Amino acid sequence: MSTPASLLIQAEQLGFDVGARALLEGLCFALQPGLTLVRGGDGRGKTTLLRLLAGQLAPTHGRLQRRAELSCFFFDEATAARHDAVMARAWLAAQREGFAASWQAGTEAALVAALQLAEHLDKPLYMLSTGSRRKLHLLAAAASGAALTLLDTPFAALDGRSIRVLNELLSEAAAERSRAWVLADYALPAGLAGVALAGQIDLGD
Repeated sequence: MSTPASLLIQAEQLGFDVGARALLEGLCFALQPGLTLVRGGDGRGKTTLLRLLAGQLAPTHGRLQRRAELSCFFFDEATAARHDAVMARAWLAAQREGFAASWQAGTEAALVAALQLAEHLDKPLYMLSTGSRRKLHLLAAAASGAALTLLDTPFAALDGRSIRVLNELLSEAAAERSRAWVLADYALPAGLAGVALAGQIDLGD
């Protein structure tokens, strides 16, 4: 059974177990272009769900159907340490190469300026603050042009200016007609109040 053309991903009774415990169970949702919120408290499976959507994990139960050849951007913070010695400019170049068919050079240039990243591009990643590393990942996510873009608590460690930039970026993402953005966080950020969401997946508190 194929995923309907209007959807990027469809989940039916999706579940994932950690040992004998069901971390996620019975999830039914469809991801469409625009902005979808995954809301949940600590330990409720937000990152695990993103990893399932990215194809890094396989469901324990249920079914996850995806459109064929669906491009996906997801930077897993759990594996960030392996890139520590890489220069920021080289890391960004690798992302550009990986998404060569869809990369948005104009978005890259605009966000380098808006997020004040130019001065950090010639430093190894281990020399960047947590906030600067997160801004670099956000730049790559936005510029990738990926059909599915997954963001895991992206507001954490950002300064006020960068939070405003991210709010603007996600507000624009909500109006997308070709890309699906998934924002995982504890709640809908205040700066996005009133933004029309394509969907919401509530994992509970």
